Amino acid sequence: MNKSEHQLKADIRRQADQAFDQEMDEINRQMKERVMIALVGDVNAGKSSTINRIIGDEVAGVGAEPGETTEIKEYPYRDKIILIDTPGLNDVNTSNSARTRDYYRQTDVVLFFLNAAGTVFSEAEKRSLEALEKINNDIIIVLNKIDAADEIDRLVNRVRQETGNRYEVIPVSSRTGTNIEQLRYSILDLLKKKSKDIVFARTIKEKSSIANKWIIGAATSAGAIGAAPIPGADIIPLTAIQIGLLTRLATLYERPISRETAKEIVIASIVGNLGKTLFAQVVKLFPGAGSVAAAGVAGSITLALGYSVKYAYERGVDVTPESISRLYRKFRSKTDKGKLPE
Repeated sequence: MNKSEHQLKADIRRQADQAFDQEMDEINRQMKERVMIALVGDVNAGKSSTINRIIGDEVAGVGAEPGETTEIKEYPYRDKIILIDTPGLNDVNTSNSARTRDYYRQTDVVLFFLNAAGTVFSEAEKRSLEALEKINNDIIIVLNKIDAADEIDRLVNRVRQETGNRYEVIPVSSRTGTNIEQLRYSILDLLKKKSKDIVFARTIKEKSSIANKWIIGAATSAGAIGAAPIPGADIIPLTAIQIGLLTRLATLYERPISRETAKEIVIASIVGNLGKTLFAQVVKLFPGAGSVAAAGVAGSITLALGYSVKYAYERGVDVTPESISRLYRKFRSKTDKGKLPE
């Protein structure tokens, strides 16, 4: 690499400034958005307990009406999350059907609940899904109460076949928490396509698994960039990835981070690993294994950085370049050994 360390820092600072502005513009835009999630299914399907598990908090009212609900009910959660509780289009009173369809058109994610311990995917449920998907097909099928049922794989496969594999079918237990994390990730993936994943993630109380998802995603992206067979090509995009990760984690944990702090942390991450980073640039001159080694360096640097910041936020440690550098050394030794922190 022909650039001096001074020039490298200047390049990183310049890229970090630009990346920080772009990330904060997107985050601020998302913070003005509302996320609407429709919960469709019988009152006995466990909608309330499932949404409580997903969010990590008690959401009063959802799915709490005894008997058969015949109209939609709206439950705001912390202003930005709107939960729409309805049993399905076929069970809605005729006078309310137009209003219900309007809600479905605005909905970002539809969670279509089936009861694994009951009659799975009854004719009424099929008709409801068919009517719903004509309006909105951002649907995740939630097969709940798997702790009280047998042959879960067979049930999942049957639902997939009968829906033409158009939707993700996630078997969960709201009682034990089985696969709730997978369901939460699927909701986030749908919302990411609409650029609303950050506002949802920030609002819910269960943050640790989301942080892990973002950290691993950023490390994977960094590894892909690090594998590019051009010496020095990864420094600038790696800066953008790490700035993006820092700003998202700060937003997730509701602990704002300044431009200067984010910038200095990234400089310490990349330049502080200059020996290994320089090695990565050199081995890229050799085809095959060299790129793999470079990908490992870029990925592990980003992984350790993310886990250091997460650790600090979850334990009330001030996020500064000095504190993160100390934590970084601890987590870097773990990631180099292939151990992922909790």
